[in-house]
Amino acid sequence: MLKNKKIMDCVIIGSGPAGYTAAIYAARADLHPVLFVGLQPGGQLTSTTKVDNYPGFPAGISGNELMENCQKQAERFNTIIIHKPITKVYFSDQKGGIHRVYMEDKENIIESKGIIIATGSSPKFLGMDKEKKFLGFGVSFCATCDGFFHKGKDVAVIGGGDTALEEASYLSKICRNVYLVVRKNYFRASKALQYRISKINNVNIFFCSQITKIMGDNFLEGIQIFNTKNKISQTILISGLFIAIGHSPNTKLFQNQLNLDERGYIVVEKGSTITNKPGVFAAGDVQDPTYRQAITSAGTGCMAALDLEKYLCLC
Repeated sequence: MLKNKKIMDCVIIGSGPAGYTAAIYAARADLHPVLFVGLQPGGQLTSTTKVDNYPGFPAGISGNELMENCQKQAERFNTIIIHKPITKVYFSDQKGGIHRVYMEDKENIIESKGIIIATGSSPKFLGMDKEKKFLGFGVSFCATCDGFFHKGKDVAVIGGGDTALEEASYLSKICRNVYLVVRKNYFRASKALQYRISKINNVNIFFCSQITKIMGDNFLEGIQIFNTKNKISQTILISGLFIAIGHSPNTKLFQNQLNLDERGYIVVEKGSTITNKPGVFAAGDVQDPTYRQAITSAGTGCMAALDLEKYLCLC
């Protein structure tokens, strides 16, 4: 914990790939970063049993171990790690102004010339029994991350928007059958995606349908779906269930201070991590509704640290 009240150069909020990468780069630039781990230390990767697509790990690595390694690397460069929750932030409008981060005890305030926000996003759950229990054991929110584990097997995708159809299209190339379960009687996805999915032979579409049961004891074995139009239930045996009903960026703390898009993601200047507040930068999923990969988050974490270093040099 901090021993004095001096004004810091860099405070990082969030501890996924974006936050830890920002910390490593900021620390190596002698910005002496302070990092708040947040409510989910390590971010969404900690709920992934194995990460196979992060460069440098030919045999794969568990999400937890990858994030623990990132934390150790950040600490090796003397990043200060704080586990207290943040209750409020104040961002200055002035270039070179001082930003404030308030913790739960209210009297403990950290002041900093620069802030990097890397709070990520949270997937929307169906709200069903066993859904969270089977995370990493058949239930996933990312086909690109976990589809490989179901190669040659049957899987299901839940959702009718662009993300769901993109997930189904990706999985159709590596899985035997893909069952696309859509709550409404139509897709919300773009016409181009709808056309593409209609041409894929191993994608089976269930309109007017919803999951009523997730089956299995220690891992996912199947689902029960109910057709609300013809009132028929059926069981589908699958090894993977990919939930694609959307993500919610973790930006509640920054509302009315930062510019957010219509979905709540932080708006940054194109090709950078710069927000509408001088000295405040955003990295990772909190500003990226498109890619949402560990490697892209880490990349923007690096960008945020470099953007902050440049900002401080110009102040």
